Amino acid sequence: MENEEIYDEAYLEYEMALDKAKEYLKSEFLQIRAGRANPHILDKVLVNYYGTPTPINQIANISVQDARMLVISCWDQNAVKETVKAIIAADLGINPSDDGRVIRMVFQAPTEERRRELVKNVRKLCEDAKVTGRNARRDIMEVVKKLKKDSMISEDDQKVYEQEIQKTLDKFTAEVDALGNDKEKEVMTI
Repeated sequence: MENEEIYDEAYLEYEMALDKAKEYLKSEFLQIRAGRANPHILDKVLVNYYGTPTPINQIANISVQDARMLVISCWDQNAVKETVKAIIAADLGINPSDDGRVIRMVFQAPTEERRRELVKNVRKLCEDAKVTGRNARRDIMEVVKKLKKDSMISEDDQKVYEQEIQKTLDKFTAEVDALGNDKEKEVMTI
C-alpha cells in the first residue's frame, strides 16, 4: 500500500512542523520579560570570551536571588567586564551592575503601557505559530489532493485524511491559544 505510506510520511512531517512551531513559540515566550527575574532572557546573549562568542551560561552560573534580581557569577573573573559589555550590547532593557566579582541585574516591574506592548507581542507570536500550522496543513492537503488526482486513494479516503488533518490543526491551535493566554496572564500580573 504505497499510497498509505506516502500519506503517513506527509502526516508525520505535518505533525513535526506543528511541534516545531509550538516549541519555537515556547522558546520565544521565555525571552519575554514580565517583570520577574528570568535567566532565559540571557539565552541569546553571547560574550566575547577569549575571542570566541560564548553563551553566558557556559562561562558563568546564573541564579535568581529573589523575584526581581538575577545574579551572574563568572567562573573566570577576567570575563566579568566582557559579560557586562555583552549584556549592555544585547539591549535587554536592564542595566547590569558589577562589583568586579558578580553581576547583578535588577528587573523593574514593567509599566502598564509596556505590559500592553508585551501582550501585543505575545499575540503576534501566537498568530505566527498559527500561520505556520496553516501553511503545514496546506502542504499536506496538496499531498492528499495529488493522491486523489492520481487515483491512489478514493474520495472517501480523501475526506477521512482531510478531517484527520483538520482535527490535528484544531488541537494545535487550541494549545497555542492556551499557551498565549497563560503568557498574557503572566505579563499582565504585577
